[in-house]
Amino acid sequence: MLTRFSKYWIVLAVNLAVLSCSSLSAQERYWIFFSNKGDTVFDPITYFDEKAIERRQRLNLPLDAETDLPLNNEYLEELEKISGRIYTTSRWLNAVSVKATEKQLALIRNLPFVLETKPVELAENIPFCNYNNDVLAGEKIDLLIRQTERMGAKLFEQHGIDGKGVRIAVFDGGFPGVDTNPCFDHLRKEGRIVKTYDFVKNRENVYTSINHGTMVLSCIAGIYNGIRMGLATGAEFLLARTERRGELFSEEENWLAAVEWADKNGADIINSSLGYTFHRYFPVDMDGMTSLVARAANIAAKKGILVINAMGNDGNKSWEYLGTPADADSVMSVAGINPKTDYHISFSSYGPTSDMRRKPNVSAYAEVIAVKKSKLSRVQGTSFSTPLVTGFTACVMQINPQLNNMEVFDQVEQSAHLFPYYDYAHGYGIPQAEYFFEDSAEAGHNIYFQFVYDTIFVVIPEEINLNDSASDNLLYFHLENEKGVLERYSVVGVYQHDVLKFLANGILDDKILRVHFRGTTITHEF
Repeated sequence: MLTRFSKYWIVLAVNLAVLSCSSLSAQERYWIFFSNKGDTVFDPITYFDEKAIERRQRLNLPLDAETDLPLNNEYLEELEKISGRIYTTSRWLNAVSVKATEKQLALIRNLPFVLETKPVELAENIPFCNYNNDVLAGEKIDLLIRQTERMGAKLFEQHGIDGKGVRIAVFDGGFPGVDTNPCFDHLRKEGRIVKTYDFVKNRENVYTSINHGTMVLSCIAGIYNGIRMGLATGAEFLLARTERRGELFSEEENWLAAVEWADKNGADIINSSLGYTFHRYFPVDMDGMTSLVARAANIAAKKGILVINAMGNDGNKSWEYLGTPADADSVMSVAGINPKTDYHISFSSYGPTSDMRRKPNVSAYAEVIAVKKSKLSRVQGTSFSTPLVTGFTACVMQINPQLNNMEVFDQVEQSAHLFPYYDYAHGYGIPQAEYFFEDSAEAGHNIYFQFVYDTIFVVIPEEINLNDSASDNLLYFHLENEKGVLERYSVVGVYQHDVLKFLANGILDDKILRVHFRGTTITHEF
């Protein structure tokens, strides 16, 4: 039975004063934001990787932007005198994290260069994934092939497109086995793991801890017995460990440190299959501006990096909606598709953002075959739909090197199989390689609206064969108001040639009805 979607944000005005005060008194770790950087200078030529410089020059961005300048050492020294230790520093946010008592915090707030202080929220983050039991070998191979072929892998292969020349940073909880597993031989032999850093333990070795990052990387660039597990097998990689289970403080701090590290080392794309939700935020905070990671992701976009982030796995939980930084305006947020039905998988989080912006942007299979440390396994999560889209996006960058990051973002959206139809479960759908090769484009089907008095019908002509394949018979529709907000959307199975009737009796005034079926989207404005 097909699922019918009708999701709405209800933003409640909640007085959190008591909560805020009680959490503040127990808090020992704080962000300290500075009002300026003073007269700091640096040499961008020695600070940035060659590829980071090339990206800035190609996009006509300055090499010494204010956000790139280092923090003021005199300010840091004054803080250390009071708090004793500085944990994380952020050039982009002009901020540091410290531990401080209430008395120390009062002294810090009185420093003339301190603009603001903010508690570091206490919470544990778990990557967006589920682990399933192993499946039969034949089923594994079938799904392994389909997870990339659904996006047009053969077309990319025929044209020699594999993400070559694109540098991808992967933020995750560890990469055990990437240094030994045969699925990554091509990356190691060709020196395409450019840099690694463990922000949890402050060292370069990332080949330890949870294997979530290993699985994610395999869905971007793994090769199993000649089969491409992801689409960007020719790309270069920066591997950053930013997470660990049970960590109460530092995941968001590590994400902030990693995004600046990725920029410095020339990343074109950041893949982040992580996010932050009810452990430390409320739904109203999912506005793309509240969390520090959302703010940093938008800064990364301004520096020419395309950040791709999982929507989250809360679609069938009480939270339901996306996490941050997927809420950031310039982040490509990825939802999950069920490979058995070809539409939204139940756990994939929904949009929109709390300020009603459209999220997710696109989607991909969220049940896939991935590499654990030493074997293949079937796993679930928007953690894995995200790297599939990352690999696709790297291929688009290879095809269109003249485009900037946000132009690539637009192209990936427009390539998706539902575009221009949109909803808060699928986004614009699954990106398709054929969009980038004109000779491969297929014609759509001539569905149309028919009006009978005050009723509007969606008609599928008799010549269109309605076969027994559930995925071929899916019809999507949404109802959009004058502000661009979806008031209703749904996916239905089509088994007759005139389906969906709407009463055009005034209720639909100033609304837009958009319907998608087998590659064709039709629109009517009431």
